[in-house]
Amino acid sequence: MRLKKARGLGRTMHYPGRLFIVEGTDGSGKSTQIYLLKRWLEDNGYPVFFTEWNSSELIKAANKKAKKKNLLTPTTFSLIHACDFADRYEKMMLPHLRAGYIVLADRYVYTAYARDMARGCDREWVTNMYNFAVKPTVSFYFQTPLDISLERILSSRPQLKYHEAGLDLGLSTDPVESFKLFQGMIKKHYDSMIHDEHFTVVDATESVEQQQAIVRDIVRSHLADYEFPNHLSTAKGNER
Repeated sequence: MRLKKARGLGRTMHYPGRLFIVEGTDGSGKSTQIYLLKRWLEDNGYPVFFTEWNSSELIKAANKKAKKKNLLTPTTFSLIHACDFADRYEKMMLPHLRAGYIVLADRYVYTAYARDMARGCDREWVTNMYNFAVKPTVSFYFQTPLDISLERILSSRPQLKYHEAGLDLGLSTDPVESFKLFQGMIKKHYDSMIHDEHFTVVDATESVEQQQAIVRDIVRSHLADYEFPNHLSTAKGNER
């Protein structure tokens, strides 16, 4: 059976909640930005739910074991992460969106697109695996030169992780060189998605404060018509 050609996520969100996601190569600083956004939203009284990549309790143990023993091929690597995402999406993200929460995701389906394609998986095949997911309210892409990403990562830990550096692909036996090659491929795929996936590009070389100001302004504009869920409004009122 021939798969229908995929052109990004096809499902528009029709839930009372909002979905803001961050993407970027390792070392782009996206996790710092979404953490600051989470704190800001919570301080302003919004109901927030946060999720991050590869964190499903159902899949995490098996994934960790398989990675440790280097058992994953590019295809199984792709499938196991798709299972992780589907589990979190159905059990956590979707219910919170339906309940009116502001859902924040540190990485979304675009991480799978970029990484799996960098490992040689077919774009159409990968994107069709995630066609059940809704389009985010805003997809922030923190664009970073590779040398800066590498500098940030090496300054925070003594060595690169095996799969993070793409050492499983045999690009180079040197972890740093392998990282540059692998992350360069990932960045190329991210950059190619900017237009089609409607990424909101943030210059990740700017200061943390400047980036956060941009993020907050954009998020604020998408919350102008946000209505606090009735059941949460009642609960909030009872706390006063």
